[in-house]
Amino acid sequence: MEALIAFSLIVLLFVVLGSGIWIGLSLLAVALLGMELFTSRAAGDSMMITIWGSTSSWTLTALPLFLWMGEILFRSKLSSSMFTGLAPWLGRLPGRLLHTNVVGCTIFAAISGSSAATCATIGKMTLPELQKRGYPDNIAIGSLAGAGTLGLLIPPSIIMIVYGVAANVSISKLFLAGILPGLLLGTLFMGYLALWALTHKDKVPAEALASSLGDKIKSSRHLIPSVILIALVLGSIYSGIATATESAALGVAGALLLSRMEGSLNWGTFKEGLYAASRLYCMIGLILAGAAFLTLSMGFIGLPRHIAELIGGLGLSPFALMLLLMVFFIVLGCFLDGISMVVLTLAVLLPTVEAAGFDLIWFGIFIVLVVEMAQITPPVGFNLFVIQGLTKKSILWIARAALPFFVILFGAVMLIYLVPDIVLWLPGRV
Repeated sequence: MEALIAFSLIVLLFVVLGSGIWIGLSLLAVALLGMELFTSRAAGDSMMITIWGSTSSWTLTALPLFLWMGEILFRSKLSSSMFTGLAPWLGRLPGRLLHTNVVGCTIFAAISGSSAATCATIGKMTLPELQKRGYPDNIAIGSLAGAGTLGLLIPPSIIMIVYGVAANVSISKLFLAGILPGLLLGTLFMGYLALWALTHKDKVPAEALASSLGDKIKSSRHLIPSVILIALVLGSIYSGIATATESAALGVAGALLLSRMEGSLNWGTFKEGLYAASRLYCMIGLILAGAAFLTLSMGFIGLPRHIAELIGGLGLSPFALMLLLMVFFIVLGCFLDGISMVVLTLAVLLPTVEAAGFDLIWFGIFIVLVVEMAQITPPVGFNLFVIQGLTKKSILWIARAALPFFVILFGAVMLIYLVPDIVLWLPGRV
């Protein structure tokens, strides 16, 4: 009976989500209905206590600060400076300026924390330049879709903060755990672009102008602001000088200062960035509150226990469980954004994951990689939406262009399963 009730509520949740109601309100409504109809607990009191507890965490204060930092940088000249600094160094590689998507996204991911912000900012910078120089749309757009997902994996990552709060694990260790997989993934993306260029030599435009070593070094000065901000944010965390929240505040101050020094900060852009970050955080906060209350409701009804019993009864090996969870998250990603997926499922899945022997730091990076795959999976792939806004191409066309990078992401998941030290080595040194 409990299983039937829980299943009915899940079906109702997807119906409500499909109706277009805000995700946070949908979660709250279904949770409230479940508590009222199927438990003896006072729903109103439970909802208030749960919402307060889920949104008043000190650790969570890093989230709006990193969002604000990303919005400040999104409105600055940092991205165009980054392209100017990178382009001369990449002209000799197979694939030439196609690599600006990957390297640019890797650098910007380390100072934004958001996949959508990374994809939009680097896309606005690179796509017009690549198109003007004659690079094919499918590989230029596909590489941007894939590389944009690095915004979730390269620290500081917003989704890692959400996971760390939900799973009660160290955010600093999660940030450390994401560095090597992020660099590995960027290297795999660049390797694929080089291979594509070598097998499609007729489609890669010739280098416009050879740069001397002196010119390259001179152009590198445009990368200095990015390097300073990365060092300020990540260096303060890993040196132990600041917590994740304090480093986020340093990042905001640094972004405001750099933006002011380069002349892109004025009262208008300041207000726009603050409003945009506030709107985005309110959306995320409502989702977190709704998911926390739904988790409580499902706990009283018995869903986590039933799912754990169901998966346990299957007798799956850790590898088979990982594959099952990967498919589950990718399918869920067809309907929900990454943060909603994490907060909605963690409380249910963590007991099973711990029983299977998975390290929670490793599992956090696994979830981030799978959510990255969902970011370029239609119909609700956030990176696909961002690129559609930039290019006016159809979602399915962009998804096809991004398919090779989806396969590379799958390969990265297999690698961290076979060699977990890729994830755990750096956190283990602290």
